[in-house]
Amino acid sequence: IRNESHMRVTSIQLAMIDQPKEKNVDHALALIDQAPTSDLILLPEIWPCGFFSFDRYKDDSEAIDGPLVKAFKAAARNRNCHIFMGSMVEKDGQHLYNTSILLNSAGEIAARYRKIHLFGYQSEEITLLKPGTDVVVADTPWGKSGLSTCYDLRFPELYRRMIGAGATFFLVASAWPQVRLEAWRLFNRCRAHENLAFLISCNCAGANQGKMYAGHSMIVDPMGQVLAEGAAEEQLVTAEIDPNQVDAARQEFPALEDRTLS
Repeated sequence: IRNESHMRVTSIQLAMIDQPKEKNVDHALALIDQAPTSDLILLPEIWPCGFFSFDRYKDDSEAIDGPLVKAFKAAARNRNCHIFMGSMVEKDGQHLYNTSILLNSAGEIAARYRKIHLFGYQSEEITLLKPGTDVVVADTPWGKSGLSTCYDLRFPELYRRMIGAGATFFLVASAWPQVRLEAWRLFNRCRAHENLAFLISCNCAGANQGKMYAGHSMIVDPMGQVLAEGAAEEQLVTAEIDPNQVDAARQEFPALEDRTLS
């Protein structure tokens, strides 16, 4: 019997394959249909073409009101759940952005986040895309949710800014590579526990342009305990969580009140 105060979250840990965008979109939508009844479903970073497919960024880019977002708006309405679409290459005028979108259960855009920290190490993201500038925290039925993307995990000041804006949840879309798996697992738990917040991440699986992804999408509670973690392959990572646990943790261990630097 499901506790009415709890919520079900599901990360769709997509396996990247070097194939046309349309096939990736169809596959992602099919997995949403297969997901258990959830309040929130998440997808990873730049999954429509694959993060390392830098030569496809421009051709596969779309505006926010394009067919990709429209398809997922319909999916959110059909499933009656929030969908964190992960990120896409957003075209806005002459610029391209790594943009994550949160849709509500009515199929409306609840928030848009343009990745602030672009990756330059063995990556063309930083040369092809324009960085975002805004810290984004969205109002959701389970609390305020801060949005972030992959490399952002290495910058704890961003998460402190989100806490300052009232965040109790962090949603992370990622394309983290397998070679840095242990750093991924560390940062997921650190960002959750140091901020006494839930962190729900969705990482890519599979390989893209010869680079393996780490998988291991995670659902971490405010005390840094891992409630669910994926393996390396494509799978649905799901857990039932109690949003009230954030307030309870912050009252029991009020470390955030002892901050002296801002």
